[in-house]
Amino acid sequence: MLKKILSGEACAACRLCCIFDRYDAWETPVFTDEIRRRIQEACPEAEFVTKDGGYIFKVGEIGEDQLFSCPALTEHGCMLGDDKPFDCRIWPYRIMEVGGRRAITIASICEELYNRPLSQLVEFLKEGLADSIFAYADEHPEIVKPYYEGYPVLMFERKELSDPVWGY
Repeated sequence: MLKKILSGEACAACRLCCIFDRYDAWETPVFTDEIRRRIQEACPEAEFVTKDGGYIFKVGEIGEDQLFSCPALTEHGCMLGDDKPFDCRIWPYRIMEVGGRRAITIASICEELYNRPLSQLVEFLKEGLADSIFAYADEHPEIVKPYYEGYPVLMFERKELSDPVWGY
């Protein structure tokens, strides 16, 4: 989904989005049942827990200096290829709930995109990615994460008000 703005080579060299420490374990992606089964077939030791109709990795206690790697990450990259979970396909964009509204944010850990002008990141969203993200979240509300401080908000969802704000 992001090939126009983020190179596969940059992702392959980095892989930070596939490795979690004790502070960002909440960021593990949400999987469909089909993808969960594919991962478990290849990695029977992978454990999952349900999350609002989807699945996330069961991440045990992570020590101060320990890391948790996504079981789908191999030495050749993601074993899921283009069938990655939606969270992974839109990374480092995130969809979060901010003050009761859904918003698209960006993770600062992705240096490739985070160091670009915000106007470029927002423009890419306006070219159709934002519509895709919000539509997917309509069907899969489990991917919407609570807002986490430090994630710049790039765009709020445009919602038409059903009730008039002013009683004129």
